[in-house]
Amino acid sequence: MSIIQKLQWRYATKKFDAHKTLSTAQITTLKQAFNLTALSYGLQILKLVVVENKALREELVGLAYGQRQVVDASHLLVICVQDVIDANDVETHFESVKAIRNTPDAILNPFKEDLKTTVEGMTAEKKISWATKQAYIALGNLMTVCAVEEIDSCPMEGFMPEALDEKLNLKAHGLRSVLLLPVGFRSDDDLFSGLKKVRQPVSKTVIEL
Repeated sequence: MSIIQKLQWRYATKKFDAHKTLSTAQITTLKQAFNLTALSYGLQILKLVVVENKALREELVGLAYGQRQVVDASHLLVICVQDVIDANDVETHFESVKAIRNTPDAILNPFKEDLKTTVEGMTAEKKISWATKQAYIALGNLMTVCAVEEIDSCPMEGFMPEALDEKLNLKAHGLRSVLLLPVGFRSDDDLFSGLKKVRQPVSKTVIEL
């Protein structure tokens, strides 16, 4: 299938086959895809939590307002942002740039100091908002990769983040959950899987100047 055909194939899976599991290679692909997501300034201020444990996920169903995809999917991906975003993240990023690209400090330092000023000039609330917007970029990237790999997924905003953070002990890692993405394989009796995709014509959604 072409990429457009695969995006046509993709839908927000309502019912997963609870007996089918993603391979280790497929999970590795999704983890690498998340790690390669385009992020502002290249700062990796997001984390991905991969939850495979079925018993644990059963406890999360109520926190997702009864949405069974959380437990019936092969794995649950939780996209998180850092509680604290500061100059240390900038330092870590530029240390990686220097180590990987061997770029001299004379070139890196002006950019590094500029970015530190930018980050430290944000309020804590703005930093979380900034990171959350990037979490949606990661979500879109993961969903596209899922479509290409013919992995079913269902993006979720509808859950209780603070309760889920507590259940998964995310605070201990300095994280807060933003989005959920159950991944796996659609059930044969998911009525939504055979429905035609409803979209406006491209001529109505794209403006060419």
